[in-house]
Parts: sequence; structure tokens; C-alpha cells
Amino acid sequence: MYGAGRGVPKDNKESVKWRTLAAEQGNFQSQFNLGVMYDNGQGVSEDDEEAVKWYRLAAEQGYASAQFNLGAMYNNGQGVSEDDEEAVKWYRLAAEQGHARAQSNLGGMYGNGQGVLQDYVRAHMWLNIAASSGDKHTSKNKDIVAKRMNSNQIETAQRLAKECIRKKYKGC
Repeated sequence: MYGAGRGVPKDNKESVKWRTLAAEQGNFQSQFNLGVMYDNGQGVSEDDEEAVKWYRLAAEQGYASAQFNLGAMYNNGQGVSEDDEEAVKWYRLAAEQGHARAQSNLGGMYGNGQGVLQDYVRAHMWLNIAASSGDKHTSKNKDIVAKRMNSNQIETAQRLAKECIRKKYKGC
């Protein structure tokens, strides 16, 4: 098997070695990739705590995909104690950078009242934003939330979503 079509044999163990060197020097993409490798057991034994360590280092540098994955680890209690407030924190940081899955998950957290006060308007708003960002799995959740709302609340959520998109997700 060859990696990335470059004629180089795929060797996850070798990849871990080189990514670790780059990650230890602060390279956020290597930190994120190491997190994924530990999360999935690629070239290393699966280790959720080690995955969290590397995701956190990349997330703290502002890398949206790492922020999303770290949020998911907190949401699911993988490698860390389950902590919905911490999950919301990391989802929000990724969502504010346009990460569609983080926007969708943040909408779900608002809809379920996980880590935040339950707020269907905010839930619907984030699900609208996620749909506009390309997340294909939000329409079902948006419909579920909408059934719990009146028409004024839906209108407010749609207006807030448009404003949030216009502001490029800051302060939403």
C-alpha cells in the first residue's frame, strides 16, 4: 500500500515518529494528526488520553478540527471525564471558525441543554448555520427542534443565523 499517491509505502509507525518530532516542536497539524492516530490506533496502540493530549495542543493553537475533536472527546468522555460545558467550549471555538460539524454539535448541545441552558432558538440558529456551512446531517435535527418552537422563535433563530453568518460567526 502506498501513501497519498506519492510512491512511498504507507508506514504508520514511521509516520508517528516523524509527526511526533514535528508536534514536539509545536506544529499544530502534526499535533492534530497524532491525536487522530492515537484516537484510531494507527501506527500506535489506541489511547484516548494521548489523543486528548495532542488534540488539546493543536486546539490551543486555534486549529478548528482539533477543537472539534477535543469537544467530541469531552462530549463522549473519551480520554477525559465527560464534561458537557467543556465540550461546548471547544465546539463553540471551532464553530466560530466555520467548522460545520462543530456548529451542528453546538446546536445539539443547545437543543438538549447539555453544558448550556436549553435554548431552542440558539439550537435552531446553530443548526441553520451548520446547514449553510455544508453539514448535510443537520436538517433532521433542525426539524426536531423546530417542532418544539413557535413561528416567532423560528423566525428569530433564522434572523440570528443570518446575522451570525454576516459577522463570520463571532459573538454568536
